[in-house]
Amino acid sequence: MNGKKWDIDCVIYDCDGVLFDSLDVNRRLYNHIAGVVGREPLRDDELSYCHTHTVHESIHHMFQEDASMEERALHFWKHDLDFSEFILYLKMEPHLIETLRELRNRGIATAISTNRTTTMKQIMRDYGLSPYFDMVVTALDVERPKPDPESVIKILTGLKVERERVVYVGDSEVDRKTARSSEVKFVAYKDRALEADGFIDDHLSLLDFLSNGR
Repeated sequence: MNGKKWDIDCVIYDCDGVLFDSLDVNRRLYNHIAGVVGREPLRDDELSYCHTHTVHESIHHMFQEDASMEERALHFWKHDLDFSEFILYLKMEPHLIETLRELRNRGIATAISTNRTTTMKQIMRDYGLSPYFDMVVTALDVERPKPDPESVIKILTGLKVERERVVYVGDSEVDRKTARSSEVKFVAYKDRALEADGFIDDHLSLLDFLSNGR
């Protein structure tokens, strides 16, 4: 990294595409929902949308031309879907745990802001992430999910950190808009097409941006 490094008190992460390679999971999940209610598999553009939006937004997007099918899909998701069948396909991104440990060593708080809903607690438990995060905010914890700044503001308030000393790590336009609307720094993960304050292709590279500690 060239230029001045940042004094950071908190790193906020998106989940899908940042903590985990979850595109295959979301493809399996939403194609399963589509199949149950008699719809064809998702197109690539639909999958791209569903990968970064809430379940409610995604199902509405999938069935926007058929209200009855959308209602059946929502009912299946709420009452009959077993998420554990899909969570096992998540692939943790390389060097994530090492980076989180080093942030802990440097006294930097960590949080998650995600448009996931009911699955997040199980993911945190199954992948042993709970000890590494001070706060997790899902779409269920806010009235207005990302890209609205509400989730990030909730983290800033809860952890008592100033926005000038916070960086958001994301991989999508939704994340970029979330960071910008929250007025925090944005680091793009594995997507150099996004407008960002910095880019990383490996989690450990985030440490090069920070003046804290080593």
